Amino acid sequence: MSFEYKVVPAPSRGLKAKGLKTAEDRFANALQTSINEHASSGWEYVRADTLPCEQREGLMGKTTVYQNMLVFRRSKAEEPSLVAAPEVIRPVEPPLVAPTLDAETETQPEADKKPATGNAE
Repeated sequence: MSFEYKVVPAPSRGLKAKGLKTAEDRFANALQTSINEHASSGWEYVRADTLPCEQREGLMGKTTVYQNMLVFRRSKAEEPSLVAAPEVIRPVEPPLVAPTLDAETETQPEADKKPATGNAE
């Protein structure tokens, strides 16, 4: 099974909600909201990573900052096989029909009788 991945920046500030008073609670709410939004689109949360990122500072300088990222994954849709499975063809058998008997004479109808030949054996 193969997966596709999505990496998004983690929230940098908390998200206000009723009953949340501390900065930690608000930050957890922001993180939870972000994860739930992606999960509703079929993405499964994998982990959070802190990764270095080089940025420009001033006109000529560069500095390294660290970015917090959230990693998600979901199953890739399987590509259909290019070779189709062979189709099995079975011969059609005619239905079995029992000969019908004439109810009055208990004999076969005239159409089913063999014509009489003039040869005596």
